Amino acid sequence: MESASSLHIVMTPWFAFGHITPYFHLSNKLAQKKHKISFVIPTKTQSKFNHLNQFPDLISFYPITVPHVDGLPYGAETTNDVPSSLIPLIMAAMDRTQNDIELLLRHLKPDLVFFDFLHWIPKLARGLGLKSLYYSTTTPVTMAYILSSDRNLITRRHLFSETDFMVPPPCYPDPLINLHLHEARALYEGIATKLNGDVLFFERWYMGLTQCDAVGFKACREIDGRFLDYLQKSLVKPFLVSGPLIPDPPVSSLEQKWVDFLGGFQPGSVVYCALGSEATLEKDQFQELLLGLELSGSPFLAALRLPFGVDSIHEALPLGFGERVKGRGVVHEGWIQQQKILEHPSIGCFVTHCGWGSLLEGLVSHCELVMLPHAGDQIFNARLMGKSLKVGVEVEKGEKDGLFSKESVCKAIRILMDDDSEVGKEIRINRAKLRDVLLRKDLESSYIDDFIHKLMTL
Repeated sequence: MESASSLHIVMTPWFAFGHITPYFHLSNKLAQKKHKISFVIPTKTQSKFNHLNQFPDLISFYPITVPHVDGLPYGAETTNDVPSSLIPLIMAAMDRTQNDIELLLRHLKPDLVFFDFLHWIPKLARGLGLKSLYYSTTTPVTMAYILSSDRNLITRRHLFSETDFMVPPPCYPDPLINLHLHEARALYEGIATKLNGDVLFFERWYMGLTQCDAVGFKACREIDGRFLDYLQKSLVKPFLVSGPLIPDPPVSSLEQKWVDFLGGFQPGSVVYCALGSEATLEKDQFQELLLGLELSGSPFLAALRLPFGVDSIHEALPLGFGERVKGRGVVHEGWIQQQKILEHPSIGCFVTHCGWGSLLEGLVSHCELVMLPHAGDQIFNARLMGKSLKVGVEVEKGEKDGLFSKESVCKAIRILMDDDSEVGKEIRINRAKLRDVLLRKDLESSYIDDFIHKLMTL
């Protein structure tokens, strides 16, 4: 064990970039306070996260080989490596790392183990005399909607239909947050997905939450307080809140090609569109998104994954698109310096998939938010920001099929880019107020200090 004045924590996140990244942001914040972190990560994936390690003397990687499971492409380690239909097999492969993680914990003898979807961690940790903390990257607004004891899925799941999920559970703190039919259907199917045998996703989630010693959230009470209070009635155990964990601005400079492109436009005039590291659109929706950006009339930079079944950006573009937007629009495949892009004075609007990390990066910038959620808690995040807090505009989709059009993309952008729009004015005022809250001096350090204090009490 470490000395009484410091903690040694092992991080075992679900092997998805959207989970590994916030776990690493938290690791940096804890290491900044002189706590030791041992980070479990897939072997080949480590190289993609080395650059995030701000404290290599305190944060150590422990690469782990992800066993092969029939049906997975050889070498697949994370959800980023496979289509959504194969994600259950990534979970099955992760479950096969249990013996390796047990040996690692026996060797490291940490104080705490942080986890999320590995439901067997609490029992394993308890057997080794360790404390376990379920650190949720899923937002409280989402968890409260699904896991409330008022909904009581554990004993009543067989009585539910997909339409039951279109409305929040009784006493849910925000009646404005609800789901469209296509979203409720996807949620219903998702929680009933079997992951590695007969363990349903929902049961795995619930087992981890109820058997751990405490639950932690990447959240802040200024946004999530009422959902945390509501959820704690269902999970009677210590709740720890780490704060928003907004990443520190990177010290590197923006690539010269983006400096040159963005520098050719007026301040606040460019639309930046990015849907995260894992959102992959069908080709027709990919093209509708690009046509919507074109139709808006604004210059734009779109950083997107290739659509399914397409081998190159050129193949994915709508007919004649490249020539029509030449000089005012760029479509980029792969990773991009998002924080540096959002800092650029030419960026006036951010079209985002509503992953919590991207949302926060957008909220602390000076650009407006157009929300195009793809799946999971992104949908609840979009409803919270669009309907409840009114700090952005969500792109309209079909009620049953969940498809958006170029017109709906264009409409959302123009609401925010039009200085004379009354709706846009209200949203800009609300977003500026929330930005001030998130950037309040000492907000994040006070959360981290309280988080660490409560860890010590465990």
